[in-house]
Amino acid sequence: MPELPEVETIRRVLARKLAGRTILAVDLRVPKLAASRLHRSLHSQARSWGQRVRGRKIMGLRRRAKYLIFDLDRGKLLVHLGMTGQLFAAAPGERPARGLPPLPDPHTHLILDLSGGLRLYYRDIRKFGRLRLLETAVEEARALEALGPEPLARGFTPAKLAEGLRNKKAPLKALLLNQKVVAGLGNIYVDEALFRAGLAPTARGGGLTRAHISRLRTAVRGVLREALRYRGTTLSDYFDPETRRGEFQNRLRVYGRAGQPCRQCGRPIVKAVVAQRGTHWCRHCQQDPCTGR
Repeated sequence: MPELPEVETIRRVLARKLAGRTILAVDLRVPKLAASRLHRSLHSQARSWGQRVRGRKIMGLRRRAKYLIFDLDRGKLLVHLGMTGQLFAAAPGERPARGLPPLPDPHTHLILDLSGGLRLYYRDIRKFGRLRLLETAVEEARALEALGPEPLARGFTPAKLAEGLRNKKAPLKALLLNQKVVAGLGNIYVDEALFRAGLAPTARGGGLTRAHISRLRTAVRGVLREALRYRGTTLSDYFDPETRRGEFQNRLRVYGRAGQPCRQCGRPIVKAVVAQRGTHWCRHCQQDPCTGR
């Protein structure tokens, strides 16, 4: 699933390409992606959604957690990429990078024809993404109200992180994946941040001292900023809207490196299921403050 660095990279590329363009035509090929009421006809919902989106102008593009928010001259378009969602901006007939089929292909589920001769393609192999047209600020607030603090924002202080972890018995891995505690993190960057902080993913969130929390906050911000510099992590499906791969996969310290030597101590990286997710860490370099192990 694209995490904060990948979604932010997509936002930065699309923002400079799409701002000021008008949506001239909408081809929504998988109606359920935009459906809000499954008991209604999916095709009638898709038709209505396309009619409502057509003619609106893209004023700008924002990100909240793992969501992209297209600011339109009327309303907002909220996009969540799910597990395998991709957005590509190209002229009609332009071929994507090597390794991708010509677009549109059978996995292309939305095409927006934009003014100025540009197309925006939404491609999603597993079809877990979602598209929502929000007409008012109230609808936007409701759609995003469950999200916690943005980890790269000024308001993400040690005190704010401590508030999300206070008295929690759940392991750190589960808490950092919880979008109410920290918005935008996923499996890759939680594992990487915990390694940098020297904290075991199995440690109880409520068992951290102030020093541990400060160290964890620094690690979260540090790994996200570094990943942004390298345009995110491409392990399988992720490309930016100009079909460029990320490069942060070449700098991963624990994620995906089970059995390989730790870059700090040389002992093997282990992998186990924590919080129902495959989790990578070094048992020597990462400690549980409550047990000392």
